[in-house]
Amino acid sequence: MTYAADRLHEEVAYVAYHLHWSLDDLLDLEHADRRRYVEEIGRINARVQQELR
Repeated sequence: MTYAADRLHEEVAYVAYHLHWSLDDLLDLEHADRRRYVEEIGRINARVQQELR
């Protein structure tokens, strides 16, 4: 099974934006690891937004 190219680009852009990692570094990550970073960044962002309210 392949991972949708649009979803891959979205994940890479999201992590790169927040962590400033290179494209090569992000593409070298296993899918599960990249998803974990996306989820953790999302939780951090949600917590920060909640604290700002």
